[in-house]
Amino acid sequence: MVTVNSEFPYSSSATASGLALSNLALDDKQAGHVRRIFNLANQLPDDWSGMMARSTMQEDFGALRFQLAYMAFALGLTHVHRLPAAPGYFKKPFDQLIQKMLSPDVWTYWHYVSTGNSPRLNASLGELPAQWDPVIKDNIMYSAYVQAMALLYHYLFRDGKYAEPGALTFRLRPLYWGQTKNFVYDEKSLNDHIYWSMVENGYLGVACEPNCIFQICNQVPLLGFRFHDLVYGTTLAKEATAGYLKAWADFGITTDQGHFNMMVQEHERVVLTPDEQPWVDFWLGSLMHAWNPDFIKQYYPRQMARWSKPGPEGSLWIRPQTIFEPDLQYLMSARDFGWGAIYASEVGDTDTLVRLLDYADDYLNPQWQDGAYYFARQDQAYDGDGRFTVMDPHTGNALLAYARLNVPDGLRKLYETPLTNAHFNAPTIAELDYRVDLRAARYDADANCLTIALKAADAHTPIVLSNVWGRGAWRLELDGQTVASGDTGKVQTAGTIDARRDGDQMLFNFPSSRLTTAKLYWL
Repeated sequence: MVTVNSEFPYSSSATASGLALSNLALDDKQAGHVRRIFNLANQLPDDWSGMMARSTMQEDFGALRFQLAYMAFALGLTHVHRLPAAPGYFKKPFDQLIQKMLSPDVWTYWHYVSTGNSPRLNASLGELPAQWDPVIKDNIMYSAYVQAMALLYHYLFRDGKYAEPGALTFRLRPLYWGQTKNFVYDEKSLNDHIYWSMVENGYLGVACEPNCIFQICNQVPLLGFRFHDLVYGTTLAKEATAGYLKAWADFGITTDQGHFNMMVQEHERVVLTPDEQPWVDFWLGSLMHAWNPDFIKQYYPRQMARWSKPGPEGSLWIRPQTIFEPDLQYLMSARDFGWGAIYASEVGDTDTLVRLLDYADDYLNPQWQDGAYYFARQDQAYDGDGRFTVMDPHTGNALLAYARLNVPDGLRKLYETPLTNAHFNAPTIAELDYRVDLRAARYDADANCLTIALKAADAHTPIVLSNVWGRGAWRLELDGQTVASGDTGKVQTAGTIDARRDGDQMLFNFPSSRLTTAKLYWL
């Protein structure tokens, strides 16, 4: 049994599933997932170490764009729901993920996919002219993620850098052929382009591949419209979701069996839902729950019951997509499992989430590396005992991290409940080295106290706080011992702590690399 400290509800002992005991703190595995995302975000440009799957052309659902986007969403949800007083901890890694999304490594697949002529999806259109601009037409499976990430960044951190003209420029600089290509956008022009593309198609959606309007991918621009509304005061999300429901009424969001339809072929006006695809239910349900939660909760129980299977010692696993044509066997992945875990986390099915994470922690190749926790790539589908074991970087880096870090209704709350001025004006961490293991960061207005818990990267790790002055006399405690005090005009320190005022900010150091709890009280 885990004992929770009543002063600070955090225990360094993780539960079997690694779920946090309180929204005030991250446990070891949650903090390890954040570290993994930070480490990947901090890699040099176009260094995709640890992110490459068996597919190399960035066409499939484990491609770099999906990893980057859902790692960013995981950071956003963790910041808002678990560490709300730590924007300075999340801002730089989030921005680094956006910068990586703009790399040609991530989007030049579109030059080839835009030609279509796939016998599975769009052969009726014949071969189309190749496109270089990755957002001008179709390709909502990329453009919407750039849109949503940029607008969410603006919303969470009140930083409009991507609203500047040309801030989202897709640039290709070939060495031995052609000329440099620049496709110039910003968060506003890209959002407007996606919105009017959806309007022109009667709100049914924008195609991913030519002719293919996937329900799942069109949830993402709906999220982006809402983030745009929260930044700019518009009502695009309300208009677009109402139009979406009306447009899809002609085809059906769900089948008669209670599964979600996957896509509509735009030219043929035919809806497609291939059999044996758990990810269609789980991925769509996880995202649509943000704006249509009551509808989604009607279908979740039967969908989870259909695809989940009992595992060893009370755990649970997801029977993966089983119908693969021979030439697609190499795309075998754990995305069904990963999206199942996210779905459970979003609708608040904690029991299922715990059981899925227990299975993952035991059988899906978990690793600790440089303070990071993740699930490493493993191509073997089943072990000698018949247990499901395959793991791909998208699931191991992003999806299972998202699931463990999310809270019940996490995406819905982000969508529905605007952050107020009280949130942005509260005492907060303005700067903190990404190597720091941050476990708690929350301001309690009733107690007039900012609580921070972390393991420093090394002795004397600096931390920069904002919105702390002009609130009256204060006292800083480390692990219950007063180490500094003062008011707006003076700072008195005791022991080895170095606390001082620097303009509008307060700087002090954590003198130990062990887990330390700081409480800054205003008296």
